[in-house]
Amino acid sequence: MLIIFAMAVSLDGVIASAEDSGNANSNTAIVDANGSSVTKSQREAAKQKLAVLKEQIKKEKNDVQVKIKMVRVAGRENALARLDAAVLRITNLKVKVVAEIAKLEAKGVDVSSAKNSVATAETKLTAANEKIAEINTLLSASINELVKGDKTKLRTLGQDTETLIKDAHLALIDAIKSLKEGLKAKVDAENGNGGI
Repeated sequence: MLIIFAMAVSLDGVIASAEDSGNANSNTAIVDANGSSVTKSQREAAKQKLAVLKEQIKKEKNDVQVKIKMVRVAGRENALARLDAAVLRITNLKVKVVAEIAKLEAKGVDVSSAKNSVATAETKLTAANEKIAEINTLLSASINELVKGDKTKLRTLGQDTETLIKDAHLALIDAIKSLKEGLKAKVDAENGNGGI
């Protein structure tokens, strides 16, 4: 019974993490299950392209144009960093949920629904990373202002990415709820079978 209580307390910590993961100001170091940054290579490629663009800007003779272009590149870098941070926060939560699933499964708790929810979250995160890769390509292609068609595409990609991230977050919250319900059912079954 003490072990199950400890598991319940542990789940409450994961729930707190789930609620905090919606906080855009979280600066938690986030890694995937293998211990490496989830979008590291993707971001590195974009950073390299943006660095090349910055070097091109330095060759510009018009100081006003230099400032405009530097602000544009900085804005693009910040947008990409925010998207990556959002995906990484949800990935960090997913890692915690997967760890809780493993602990509870070892204790005989039914975790099948939670596993399905995590699989849904993983699918959404993969799709979000693909959208971010498209955004990276679009934003690092040129230092010039985006044409109308690219702006529309960027807006659509951004909205799609945001939706995918929210859906992944909701799937993980469902997984946590499922784990709590499974744990409660196990406790109830033990109390009913053991009797007082």
